[in-house]
Amino acid sequence: MSPCGPSGPFEVVDGCLDPVAVLAAVRTVIAGQTWPREPARLYEEGPGRCAVRVEGVEGVELTVRSAPLPAGPPGTLDAVTSVVSAASAASAASAASVASAAYGHRVLVSASAPLPPRAQSVFAALVEELGRRARCYTQAEADSIVAAMPLLGRYDAPEPAFAEWALIFRDHYVENSVGLLLAMERAGIAPEWIYALSKGDRTLHRDRVHAWFLHRGYASDVLDNSVINGTADEAARAEALAVDARVEDFIRRAHAVGRKVLVIDDGGLLAQGRGSDNGLVEPVDAAIELTVSGLKRIHDAPGRLAVPVLNMARSQLKSRLGYNEIADSCVRRLRAIVPGEKFIGRHVLVLGYGTLGNRVAHALRALGCRVHVVDTDILALITAAEDGFETHRTIAEALTGHRPFLVIGSSGGTAITERDVPLLADGTLLAGFATKDFSVLSEGRCGATSTPVPYVGVRHHLPHGATVTLLGDGRSLNLYEYEGIANRGYDAYRAGTLLAAKRLCRDADSFTPGVHLDVVDELIDEAGLFPAYYDCYLREGRPSGTGPHDTAKPEGGAYVR
Repeated sequence: MSPCGPSGPFEVVDGCLDPVAVLAAVRTVIAGQTWPREPARLYEEGPGRCAVRVEGVEGVELTVRSAPLPAGPPGTLDAVTSVVSAASAASAASAASVASAAYGHRVLVSASAPLPPRAQSVFAALVEELGRRARCYTQAEADSIVAAMPLLGRYDAPEPAFAEWALIFRDHYVENSVGLLLAMERAGIAPEWIYALSKGDRTLHRDRVHAWFLHRGYASDVLDNSVINGTADEAARAEALAVDARVEDFIRRAHAVGRKVLVIDDGGLLAQGRGSDNGLVEPVDAAIELTVSGLKRIHDAPGRLAVPVLNMARSQLKSRLGYNEIADSCVRRLRAIVPGEKFIGRHVLVLGYGTLGNRVAHALRALGCRVHVVDTDILALITAAEDGFETHRTIAEALTGHRPFLVIGSSGGTAITERDVPLLADGTLLAGFATKDFSVLSEGRCGATSTPVPYVGVRHHLPHGATVTLLGDGRSLNLYEYEGIANRGYDAYRAGTLLAAKRLCRDADSFTPGVHLDVVDELIDEAGLFPAYYDCYLREGRPSGTGPHDTAKPEGGAYVR
């Protein structure tokens, strides 16, 4: 075989691939191509190296070579060490191969000369297939995600009603979403009847989650929050229309075969009228609402709400447990994105003292910050004052009397307006934990010029001469190039969502159209989720098999079918 020359194209793919997986990818590409004459031919040249010759294309050879990468940080929140399922081990050439894949390989796809169109199509297909497999979680990584969410495993017993339902799931593409959908599978939702939609946040492993969902057989797309909020640009709106058409087709196909459609969402689908009686779109049949902002979107949606919606957003589970974990992730991400910044002793302004804002304020005070609070709700402001914080009725009052180095938005609405911008001091950091907090800057409504700061955010040069830095991408900072909440931290909330889905699909006909809260709290109590949470994570001397680090598997020995 001739060596690769310098004149041909090449691509490098890094990821969780071993030589066995590389060879499988090459064979998949060759088998999937259609040819007017004979197909391409594969020549194995040894471990980690093979060549592809395209019949009818003389003098050109495609070479695929792989080599192990040095050990690096894990590609999942938990490092994959000895926890490898029986199914994983059986599917790999050896246990060593599984361990090797966890560290990753670098794959070089190269050509010995410039490529004519037929060979170029093979080259592109090789790069695409290898990239897809490289991004996808390995079975052992997926097992580690499931093992980190034992409460989901406690409640994932088969639900017969799921055989008659399809699922549209729209949320952040993070590991705990992987855990939830795998639990929905184990409970009986068929993979081909799951449609996953990302909200568009730049979560750290969003590409890996997307690849894994496709690997499982789900449909997977992005329906960006900016489209739902009406702030998207033309390109995003055009993409959203294409996604909406695919969602419409999914719902129609489900209904055509007698399946009902459940949405687990933050109001994005219902905001488009898919839960109403407007007759303009194919409606869904039931929904579970995950966020307070989603409740607002449902309220403002066109038409009359015609389906039952279970309200997880205001449940005791989220209010008492979920927001503690969300606040923790917010503060951890804030500290990590500006590691050189001093926090202790400095003034911080928190905009909004609601469920999230008060937790963030207490966490920052515990770090040694001097925390000030603004809220338009007088009772929230009284609570903040009686909790010992400096309080202000308006942002203008707070910024006139003090010079905070950091302003945090947790209001869920437009926190800073055009009138407030001239009061921002030079060097101020802005951290938003809801999409609209600092939209006056991220949407360019205040006449600022902007300079991106990679991996940090955007520096805005304001008309009055000050320069401020909006951390992240103007959306929820704890989801910017970050995994957000720890899997074990969101285990209970995901388990509660699974329980709500089971009840709603089993008893859908007994629910009247509208938003239901009490039933969510009741079903969680009936299932014993809070005692299970306490025993699993908080009680000392907990029994074997209930702790977050226990690795007992469901019947069959593997977490993921």
